Amino acid sequence: MKNRAHTLALVLAAGGLAAQACKETPTAPAGTDSEMRAARTAPAIVATPAADGAFTRDFRLEDCDFQTTGDNPFFPLQPGLTTSLTGVDDGERLALRIKVLHQTTVVGGVRTRIVEEREHVDGELVEVSRNYFAHCRQNGSVFYFGEAVDIYEDGEIVSHEGAWRHGENGARAGVIMPGLPLIGARYFQEIAPEVALDRAEILDVTATVRTPYRRFDRALLTRETTPLEPGDVTEKAYAPGIGLVVDAGARLVRVERP
Repeated sequence: MKNRAHTLALVLAAGGLAAQACKETPTAPAGTDSEMRAARTAPAIVATPAADGAFTRDFRLEDCDFQTTGDNPFFPLQPGLTTSLTGVDDGERLALRIKVLHQTTVVGGVRTRIVEEREHVDGELVEVSRNYFAHCRQNGSVFYFGEAVDIYEDGEIVSHEGAWRHGENGARAGVIMPGLPLIGARYFQEIAPEVALDRAEILDVTATVRTPYRRFDRALLTRETTPLEPGDVTEKAYAPGIGLVVDAGARLVRVERP
């Protein structure tokens, strides 16, 4: 999954909200007084990436019975679940569509679920990735086993930059979402030397996040970095029962359930 290397001060109020996991409370249209007041008072996430050695990179895959479906609240693997995020970053219109496919594939001896991401910038398709995930029955974590990547320019595939698979060229699976998210947890999501080394740190697990789709309480916030591009930071938010709802400048606008 691409680390988009953009930074966003999330419109959220972190901590201490003991509300239900997902309130269907309409939000004010962007640009209204209430929205601007929220943006001024919301705490910004300060990017202070830790040293590489502070992130867990060794996972006991042999202890897991892997499944191609799973109910991790922040990363559900439910075939047919489709989410759409849109937004603006650096003056460009972003559109991201994520779909949990009915297809599976074996990677490094493990059968994984394929999750497709399609990204458009200013209406033009720029990337299609097919990501390989599996759910660990013992601890509820979702592991990331690699991805196939097509990079587009003017409607043509020009590269496969960022593609990797667990078990090939020294690459190993990482954790995309822990079964027990703990504030301060740091872990590698991808371990593909010189290709993909995204890593995440959990910043909060009780945040309120506002999107055009709805407001979510008790959301999980992460900060992603990679030693391959020092200084680049991506902030994301995940909502219970849905998954990714904020990815840098893009926010959730639509959910289609199977």
